[in-house]
This record gives sequence, C-alpha cells and structure tokens, in this order.
Amino acid sequence: MDTIAYVGLDLHKKTVAWCAKDGRGRVLGEGTVGATRRELAAWCAGQRRPWIGAMEATLFTGWIYDFLAPHARALKVAHPLMLRAIAAGKKKNDRVDAAMLADLLRCDLLPECHMAAPEIRELRRVLRYRRLAVEQMVKMKNKASGLLMEIGVEYNKQRLHGKKYFAALLDRLEGPDSEAPASVAGLLRLSREAMEMYRQTSRRLTAGLCEHPALARRVEMLMTIPAVGQVTALTWALEIGDPTRFGSIARAISYCGLCSAQHASAGKQRRGPLSKQRNRHLQTVLIEAAKLAPRHSAQLAALHARELTRGGRNRATLAVARKLVAWLLAVDKRGRPFEAAKTNHEFSDHAIGVKKPRAPRTNARPAPGARSHGADVALQQSAAPRMMRKSGLAGKPKRGGRRPSTT
Repeated sequence: MDTIAYVGLDLHKKTVAWCAKDGRGRVLGEGTVGATRRELAAWCAGQRRPWIGAMEATLFTGWIYDFLAPHARALKVAHPLMLRAIAAGKKKNDRVDAAMLADLLRCDLLPECHMAAPEIRELRRVLRYRRLAVEQMVKMKNKASGLLMEIGVEYNKQRLHGKKYFAALLDRLEGPDSEAPASVAGLLRLSREAMEMYRQTSRRLTAGLCEHPALARRVEMLMTIPAVGQVTALTWALEIGDPTRFGSIARAISYCGLCSAQHASAGKQRRGPLSKQRNRHLQTVLIEAAKLAPRHSAQLAALHARELTRGGRNRATLAVARKLVAWLLAVDKRGRPFEAAKTNHEFSDHAIGVKKPRAPRTNARPAPGARSHGADVALQQSAAPRMMRKSGLAGKPKRGGRRPSTT
C-alpha cells in the first residue's frame, strides 16, 4: 500500500498553494496556506502521511526550503525554465500549477535543479551584494565624468578619480575665475563621496569572504591558477558550490554560459549566440579574467594567438575562458595547487572542445621510383579504361567496326 504523499507547492510572496496526491494520482488534499513560518508549521503538523515535496525556484524559495526540509521525507526544487508543462496548458492558476508539480514529482519527471547548502547560499548573498556595490561605484564614476562633459570642462580621463587630481579640479571649479555652474561642484563632491563609500564596502566584503574558514583553503588553491585572483576564485567557489555535481568539463562550460545554444533538426545544425541559460555572475567574471589571462600565462597566450588566427578576438577570449573553466574545475575537485605541466584528460584541449590544428599539407613530389599507395591506386584506375578498350570490353567501337556481342 502506497503511504507516501506527493505534494506540489506553488510559491508566492504571501501565499503558498499546495496539492497532495498519492502514487496513483488521486488527490489527497489541496488548499492555500500563508507564506509565514507560523502557518507553514501548522500545515506541516496537519499532514497525516509522510510526504515528498516539490517547488519551483523563485526569489524566496531558499527560506521556505530550509524551513520545510526537516518536516519532509525529501524536498526537491524544479528548474523554472524547464517546467514547460505548466506554461503550456490553456488553463493556468495556482491550483493547477500545484497539481502539475505533484504529478511531475510522482511520475519522476520533475526537472530538478541544484540547491546549494545554506552556508554557501549565505556567503553567495554577500558576494552578490559586493558586486552591486561595485556596479554603483562605476555608476558614480561615470556620473562624475558626465557632469564635467555637460559643462564643457577639460579634464584628464586617466587621472580624474585620483584624490589629488580630483581635489585640484574641484578647487579650480570653485575658484572666482571659473565659469562652471555652482551646482556642479556640489554634485561632484556627492559623487566622489558615494564612490568612496561603495569602494570601501566592496573591499570590506571581499576581505571578509576571503577570511571565512569554509572558503580560505579553497580560494587559496584556486588562486594558484594563472590569471585567477580573489574575486574570480570567490565567484567560482560560491556560484559553483559543490564541484562534483559537474560530471564533465562541457557541463561546467555550459553552466558558465561559454557555449552557444544548439538547434539541430533534419540533419541540419545551426549555432546561435551565447546561450542565455547560464549563471550570469560566473560568465561576466570569467570573460573579464580571460581578457587579462594571456598576460599571465604563456600557455593561455599561445591558445589566444592560435584562436585569433582562426576567428575574431571574441572567439579567442571564449577559448581562454573555457580553458580557465577546465583548470578551475580540476583544481577544485582535487583540492591541490595548479600544476602547469599536467597533461591528463582534465587539462587537455580535447576535454574542453578545442580543435587541434591540422598538419600543413606538403606539395613535395615523391622521389623517383617511390610511389605511395594512393599513387598506385590512381595509376591503376587511370589504366583500367585503356586496358578495357584494348580487350574490346568497353569504349566506342572503331570506325567501320561493330560493338562486341554481349551474348
């Protein structure tokens, strides 16, 4: 007798729609509960059967997952882009969505996605906040440049954000001979103060993450790879989570968004731009690291130069980024420092999909008296029709003659 209940949970900001079914698809119960810890605890206490739950990945899935996990026999999170069955229906509401999640769960068709450990998710939240601070710092820098361009003030672009140069520029704008509006100097001061605040925030968050005991050893190993610094190592460690969940380097490259989407039908293949189904945080950091990587590694410089001859600069940058993914995954799985002399399959070009260059063709003729097998075959094929004509088995008959009889 099946005593397990399969529960689909459709999460929202204020409510959670649920539907429980048995193994045969019969509805055991359904309804709506408030998205608060008190109401969810009361709902868990009212379940009479042991249950397995499924929910869609959303902004607030994390805390609901952590709260319900001790009460469920198993709890799974579905990939939102792969839940085509929910969006394809003509009728779509919270009750139908919860029932569909329950059906996919009991039929073992749920497109499950990885759910990182709570500690990793907590540190990842800090890292992404650090990225927000960097983005705001860059906006303040651009705003300061825009203010100066609006009023036609000449300035040195490379030295604008230096402390001494910026202070001298403000004194010149506030001087009696300045033609700049009075409001510009105040706005520039506000932009400078905001930029310094965001810069200090990003540095403090980065230092705190690097000193965390759960990340210190891992980041230290990743930083042994050429062109991998603190930010790249932290982003890899926290966005990847458990590196063993990637069975191959190709899967890791796809997760990082360094490959294009594939469209194949009727024997025809078409490759588009880089896929949008990726981890955008990892993609941005790896692309930026790949642009500077050839300066720090002779092997990456050779790879960049080789791909540059085959295509554009973007193709060369992507090839270097894929190589970095292969190195990062290998070092992270082994837990040992990077060794440049590694030649096994984890570091090979074949493992990351880089094509080997073909050997150049030579037009040199063979020495007299030395013929290859291909030359002998070609000679026999060219001599065959002549021999057949001589024997009267093929070709046109001579003038006045007859065709040989085939009977």
